[in-house]
Amino acid sequence: MVNKKALLILEDGSVFEGTAAGFQKSEAGEVVFATGMVGYEQSLTDPSYAGQILTFTYPLIGNWGVPQEDYWESEKIQVAGVVISDLCEKPNHHLSQKTLNDWLIEQKIPAIVGIDTRHLTQKLRQKGVMLGKIVIDDNDVDFTDPNIRNLVAEVSPNSMKVHSPESRITNHEVRKIHNSKSIIQNSRVGIGLLNCGAKRNIIRSLVSRGLTVYELPWNFDPFENRLKIDGLVISNGPGNPKMAKESIAIIKKAMNQKVPTFGICLGNQLLALAAGGDTYKLKFGHRAQNQPTIDANTKRCYITTQNHGYTVDEKKLPSGFKRWFYNANDNTNEGLIHKNLPFFSVQFHPEATPGPTDTDWLFDYFITRILR
Repeated sequence: MVNKKALLILEDGSVFEGTAAGFQKSEAGEVVFATGMVGYEQSLTDPSYAGQILTFTYPLIGNWGVPQEDYWESEKIQVAGVVISDLCEKPNHHLSQKTLNDWLIEQKIPAIVGIDTRHLTQKLRQKGVMLGKIVIDDNDVDFTDPNIRNLVAEVSPNSMKVHSPESRITNHEVRKIHNSKSIIQNSRVGIGLLNCGAKRNIIRSLVSRGLTVYELPWNFDPFENRLKIDGLVISNGPGNPKMAKESIAIIKKAMNQKVPTFGICLGNQLLALAAGGDTYKLKFGHRAQNQPTIDANTKRCYITTQNHGYTVDEKKLPSGFKRWFYNANDNTNEGLIHKNLPFFSVQFHPEATPGPTDTDWLFDYFITRILR
């Protein structure tokens, strides 16, 4: 690794000195932090991180290298840049195909290593996430705010894809094996997945249950295009949910036609907006694999994986909806459910890879709402 000097500069004037890694270019974005101890390859390829400079709070990153693409959450690294305390250059794992540094170079993603990520995280928790830039070799760039762009449009696919139950599922993280009777029963069910930046395991989780999944671009209207679907899933994704106006309009149509609708992460916010609610930006967001989430009805606590900077405003809940889940740390909204109709959403990731499997049952619950 070339030991070039690098700086992480925040919009409040803070400067962290370190060493350049990955692709040697300066880059700007929103500086955020994630507290997960594992799964850096899934985090880096999660489209919800588009436009962001991701700080890993766990000190050692890269120690198992990079596995084949089957283990990624999208086809490429999505972050704008990476901040690491200690980057491992000699990984050891039977699935490793390359080092993390080589992968960053290949994907043209800059990184800064060797800084005090604990200090940086404390600053972001106290002041909130802020704009920042990785500057290498004094090649300065301007601060840029990704939240004023329609990031959903940037990460969503350009055309529809169909995933059938007969498709080969290669990922190791499909944890449930459904019996053949269940597969046959569900194979007649067609699900529209509004891909606003979907993690691949959402598709795997649906297909593994025998569902045919129509993966739709963020602005593809299945009703206008006369696509027959039995249910709609709204995926996770990056940025300010209010920028995805065409997605919101499609979700309104689904609710007007009483199509069973299930929102995940950004999908929770988009469902709320489509129903007449509101959203706001959190101080530093929730990006972790150990967020405690409480079921408002049963008071049961689930350990969840999360990655979001915005949330639903519970002071302006849409008519007919009620709080379904809430965050045990800060009491913010973690899910909505309609009192009568088959519309519900969660702010966390039930498909989480890596992460706990506590809420995997939500996909089965979605199927029961369709088959009623």
